[in-house]
Order: sequence, then C-alpha cells, then structure tokens
Amino acid sequence: MSDLFKKRIESELKNLHAKNLFRKTHAFNKSLLNLTSNDYFLLRQNKKVLAFAYEVAQKYGTGSGASPLLSGYHPCHQALINKLLAWKNKNFGMLFNSGFMANQAIVKTLPGKNDLILADKLIHHSIVQALNRSVVKFKRYNHIDLSHLEELLSFNINRYDTIFVFTESIFSMEGDYPDLKKLVQLKKKYPFILILDEAHGTGVMGKSGAGLAEETDTINDIDIIIGTFGKSLAGMGAYVLTNLLPAIEYLTNKAGEYIYSTFLPPFQAGVAMATIDIIRNADDKRKALKTTSFWLRNTLSKYIDVQTHYNTPIIPIIMGDSASTLNLQSLFLSKGIIVGAVRPPTVPPDSSRIRLSLNSELTKEKLEPLISIIKEHS
Repeated sequence: MSDLFKKRIESELKNLHAKNLFRKTHAFNKSLLNLTSNDYFLLRQNKKVLAFAYEVAQKYGTGSGASPLLSGYHPCHQALINKLLAWKNKNFGMLFNSGFMANQAIVKTLPGKNDLILADKLIHHSIVQALNRSVVKFKRYNHIDLSHLEELLSFNINRYDTIFVFTESIFSMEGDYPDLKKLVQLKKKYPFILILDEAHGTGVMGKSGAGLAEETDTINDIDIIIGTFGKSLAGMGAYVLTNLLPAIEYLTNKAGEYIYSTFLPPFQAGVAMATIDIIRNADDKRKALKTTSFWLRNTLSKYIDVQTHYNTPIIPIIMGDSASTLNLQSLFLSKGIIVGAVRPPTVPPDSSRIRLSLNSELTKEKLEPLISIIKEHS
C-alpha cells in the first residue's frame, strides 16, 4: 500500500471520528427490539415466502448466471414484471439489482443535454450522487414545497426541451410525503416528466399497498414509477414501471447499471412475487401500522418535537448534533432497543437524528420502553 494513500485515508477517517461521523457495521442480536428495519410487515422469514422463493430457485438456480442481455433473464423475471405491472397499473417495466442502481440509471441515461431535472432537496442520495456526477443540468426545490417547484417550472419551462421532476413518495429520512394531487395539477399546467420513487410508499400506502400514487388516485398520472424489493417486499432488487415503452427500451440499451451486471437472482424474484401477493391482501396490517405510527407520533409529541400530521412508519427525532444523537442511540441499545443514528452526509448538517422505523407487528406494550426513555431524556 502506498504510504501517501494510507496517510490520506487514515487522516480522513480520523477527521470522521473527530466529528462523530464515523460509521461501521454491526451484527445485532435478534432478541433486541429492532426499530431500524424497513421490512414493514416482517416478511423476511415468512414461511410461505421462503417456500415459494426456494421453489423458484430450485427451478432456475441460485443465481441468474449472466447479465440480462445475455442469458440472465429468466421466465421468473418476466413473471415478476407482469405481476408488478398489474399491481401498479403500468404497461411496461424492467428490473434492476437495487434501487440505487435504478435511480442512477434513470438520472444518468434518460435526460438529454438540453433537458433539466428538478429534484426535491431531500431526495435520496442515489439521485443526488447521480445528479452531481452527471452532465445534465439540475436544480433543487425546497422540500415538498410545490410553490417553489412551480416558480422553477414557470421560469424554466420554455428554456429546455424536457423537464424531469423527481420526488419520493414517503421520504426515507423525514417520514413525510408530497401532495401528489397538487403535483399532478402542476404537471397539467407545465408539461414535465414526473418520476416517483415509491421505495417506502409501496406496501405501506394505498388500498392494495401499491403506494402513495394509489392512495391519492394519481397512479395514472405518474410517468415513471421506481420501487425497490428491499423494504416492504422483504428482499432485494428494484423495478422501473411506465407506459412509455421507448423509455424502457432506451434504458435497456443505454443504462450500464442494467447491462453490465449479473442479473437479479431467481430466488429474489421468487421472494418479490410471494410478498406482493401477501401485501396486496394485507389491508388490516396496513391499517394497524398506520394506527400504531399515528399513536406513537402523538405520544412522543408530549415530550419532544415530532410531526403528528403524518401516519407513516418512519419517525425522525431531530437531535441536531451528531454527538448527542450517538449518545441517545447508545442509551436505547443499553435498554435492548436498536434505533438508527442518522448523521451527515445522509441528512443535512445540524439535523442529525434518531430514526425510528416501525412494523405492523408492534404493539403499544412493545413500544412502552421506547417512550419511557424519551420521557426521561426530554
């Protein structure tokens, strides 16, 4: 190893330690109360899911064996796409190995040199990174501030060939969401391509769990839906759905994230197919999750500043500085509770937070220790 290289990275790591921004992985005991998982319906160990995924793997193998444009695209992948299209009411779709790759592919591939991207300021890092490394022009509008978005649209609508607007449904660090109905109204006034990342909305929102677009009855107005299998669907991988066939064909031919990687394992396609069937018929669990989320938000608001007008399972407790965030995380862990300590650059400076992520099996009794700690700490 080069001495200069070693010194440089050691210096940068030392700086991260000094700022309380150093991160590392942990293998936690399963007996702890886990309030960090995005598996909102605890389907990762569901026996029906495991059995069906094993059946698919028995038929097609443990891995896909190649990239999708060679021989890695199997009938199980097409069956999964068909199931997604029927669920999300779109005509065409494709799969990716992760949501990160899907977002990167869309940002780096679809916009042209005379196009503009308008993205929410708190959009996921996968999109932010792609924007910063892309040659495409972009601007950021204030978080879920559609008035600011309209200002940007009004000013830029005749200056570019095409404008793309990127937003998440449920924002992964905030637990809030945009007014999709108003966003769709803007789309009718200022023609743009609307791209919605339903990573955290899928499963949690909508009568059949198809997401925020289903819940707000705007699904037919969304041009491109991105989603992941790594949250409610309890596996890994991602999808892009649209009614624009040329968009899928263009990504298939141009997106390196799709072309140059061994494709999604059949086992994971099986997991997704099985969990979709369960989630589409899990309205009782969906309602229970919303009820618990709403109750916990309102209970916590007696002691700390927490948003109470949302009922999503992501609840941020803003601490501000990284040191106090880590201290509170350690306190929770000492009491048998795993919580996320989210710090910059994942969130903006001075907005470090404890991130709670709930699931449908949590009860008020299970959450009482959490509330007691918050009450004592406030």
